[in-house]
Amino acid sequence: MNYTLLLFLSFLFTNAFGQQILESSDAISDCTGATTVLKTGDYRMQFSGKGGKVNDFQAYGSLSNIDEKNSLFCSFKASYNGRFTLKAKCPQPIQMIIFEGETKYPCEEITKGSAEIRRIISKPSLELGLDLVVSETTLYPVDLVAGKEIIICFIAPPKMKEFLEVNFLFEPITGEMQETAEGGKLMDLRTNKNESGLAILVRDYETGKPVIANITITGIKDITAGYQGSDFRFSIERSGKVQLKIDAEGYFFVDREEPVSANTETEIVVWIEPLGEGKSMQIDEIEFIPGSSEFLQSAEPKLRRLKDFLALNAGIKVEIQGHVHSNGENTFEAQKLSEARAKRVFHYLVENGIDKTRLTTVGYGNTVPIFPNAKFASEEQSNRRVEIKVL
Repeated sequence: MNYTLLLFLSFLFTNAFGQQILESSDAISDCTGATTVLKTGDYRMQFSGKGGKVNDFQAYGSLSNIDEKNSLFCSFKASYNGRFTLKAKCPQPIQMIIFEGETKYPCEEITKGSAEIRRIISKPSLELGLDLVVSETTLYPVDLVAGKEIIICFIAPPKMKEFLEVNFLFEPITGEMQETAEGGKLMDLRTNKNESGLAILVRDYETGKPVIANITITGIKDITAGYQGSDFRFSIERSGKVQLKIDAEGYFFVDREEPVSANTETEIVVWIEPLGEGKSMQIDEIEFIPGSSEFLQSAEPKLRRLKDFLALNAGIKVEIQGHVHSNGENTFEAQKLSEARAKRVFHYLVENGIDKTRLTTVGYGNTVPIFPNAKFASEEQSNRRVEIKVL
């Protein structure tokens, strides 16, 4: 096949389908790598000092005067009808653009130029935001219906690696959440308040008190969505398994899968551990090709979860620990492999916008197994893991 024919086929394919596949990137400076804000609150984020792999604004003539060579993208999806506000502060002047799409692929819409620009502050400022009290650098809030997602892009001067202090706030307009006696927030979505159903409670591992968190549920169609609160109650009309993703400010994230039964009272208590020096989080799902430091494709979702966690908690430094499974004494090969795996996670994070000065790596070989005498494949896999320790 000659070069001319390749060009013709490429032209034919692009025009036949009306679009090309959206180039994907996990970098925080690209829309497709946007840090997912699952819980509103105060965050300390950091600009990477470099542009992304994609020119996200190229389809917008109105944005031609904005230099996107050092951007920081975030995404927020409303779990109920509410009002979105924010306050951002940076030592260097920044700009902000907020996009809203009509489909579940807002980044693709931005690339095409079809996503709506809901808010834009093009004049560089040290402080900017959304609030009911407006000014030159503060615009009106964005009202969102449940399920609607927006993309927030902050733009800083090229090569700048300053921290961005930002507060995201999303408040219900209709008063759907109720205060609990212990200071938590209850979201009761049962069709009949007296019927049996699924209860999910988020609690502090150390104090036992309710923690207001964002929880994403998948697995059972009727309740698949994102929610915010500490106590949740749902009607369950079909049995199955639910996958839970729990995120709360100042805590390690938690991912779990749990079985639930239809029309049966089920209570799931999710214990989340607060961040603190010396505390660590085990991440089993970052898996590698056996005997190598190359990621399995199944590791990609958890790597991105880790990147988002670090992007939203830019004030912490962590040690990336690599562990392998092998029988007997720790060997030179096992030690080097564990070190290589920790460094591979390090490079993924740095390549996608996490400052390398926040990260260190160490390999433990097979010296700290979870299951010293592993008898099952699942136990062996648990020994092959990555852990993140707060320094």
